[in-house]
Amino acid sequence: MDNQKNQNVRNNQSVQNSRSNQKSPFAFLPQHGHYRYLRVYQVTEMIFDITFYFTQRFLQKGDRTIDQMVQAARSGKQNIAEGNQAAATSSETEIKLTNVAKASLEELLDDYEDYLRVRNLQQWGNLHPRYEKMRDYARGEEIKKNYGKDIQKMNDEEIANLSITLIHQAMYMLHKLLITMQERFVTEGGIKERMFQSRVNYRNSRNSQNNQNNQNSQNNQNSQNNQKK
Repeated sequence: MDNQKNQNVRNNQSVQNSRSNQKSPFAFLPQHGHYRYLRVYQVTEMIFDITFYFTQRFLQKGDRTIDQMVQAARSGKQNIAEGNQAAATSSETEIKLTNVAKASLEELLDDYEDYLRVRNLQQWGNLHPRYEKMRDYARGEEIKKNYGKDIQKMNDEEIANLSITLIHQAMYMLHKLLITMQERFVTEGGIKERMFQSRVNYRNSRNSQNNQNNQNSQNNQNSQNNQKK
């Protein structure tokens, strides 16, 4: 009985999803995937989790840097989510919030670099013997499943360099995303332009339908007159 009920629920959900994916010819709200499926959001979520762990483990309680780093990491993640949600009704808001996310990550990057510099720890450049391995790890799929456990085995220098690598990845993806948003705005316009065009298309469609109905009615009338003769 429960299996049948669950199957009915899944079928109903499938029908609802199918209906929601049927785009009206007069629709003006762009369809966007959920932000959680964005690779850049997934990376910034890892950055937030790692930063929270890093600040709790390696910074002294009461250090204002803790709040600064955690808030910067959170801002990077949240503004991507909010920008994606705002995209349907405001390209300007989407671009603005995405740019805020990028700026927040740049601020966080400075904090990690400052941490390494003032403590005479190394920031791993491309000539460092562990740089390539860290970059490959940060790019891979396994990190999403294992980073929570992996960072518990790392020291502060290792975690800071992992975070720096992830931040560079996220900033690059946000840079590319902002370019795509600008190009889409130029080619498709903003919400007001799309609303106006949708209204024009609707009126044209109605006028065309009315003209066709009038023509059909006239043809029927002519046919009836010919039969009377």
